[in-house]
Amino acid sequence: MTSDTAPAGAAPRGRRGRPGNDREQVLAVAVALFIEKGYDATSVADLADRLGVTKSALYHHFSSKDELLGLALDDALTALEGVFDEPAAEPGAQLERVIRGAVGVLVQKLPEVTLLLRVRGNSPVEHAALERRRAFDHRVTEVVTRAQDEGMLRPDVDAAVATRLVFGMVNSLTEWYRPGGALDADSLADAVLATALEGLRPRHP
Repeated sequence: MTSDTAPAGAAPRGRRGRPGNDREQVLAVAVALFIEKGYDATSVADLADRLGVTKSALYHHFSSKDELLGLALDDALTALEGVFDEPAAEPGAQLERVIRGAVGVLVQKLPEVTLLLRVRGNSPVEHAALERRRAFDHRVTEVVTRAQDEGMLRPDVDAAVATRLVFGMVNSLTEWYRPGGALDADSLADAVLATALEGLRPRHP
């Protein structure tokens, strides 16, 4: 796509105002547009038009469309990775904390997480994001495995499969959850935990 990177020596002339006056608003509008049109189908001209500014004004803050995508994906991934910052003493409790934390991140950063779940690895930026997602899933799987080894979760369900099923449920929230509704992050997390973990608890005669 042409004009995705600022031309050499480009100056922010002819602005109709700085884009949202800050980087955060430009990034928020870019994420919304990437979700709406698809990243590949969104041009810098589309973004400038949505913001009501010139492309030169955009380049005042960001060097390329890839930079915008990378920042948005890093924001979501860094928040998700942060759910491991305070490991619980017991793997079962840690799994609950990780799931609750992931739901909280989704609610707090719904656009960024939605965008993350839609990338397909078509560029180096997307490929790097997918690698971080896989690493996150692997860490969750390790927590599930430890919980199974300690008898906190049933052992007859493959840990990697359990991770995919649980986070398939968490990720599906991006399809229907809308901020400002009746359910807050804690209520959503309670529902996910009750639904997902009940079937993984050990069965006692």
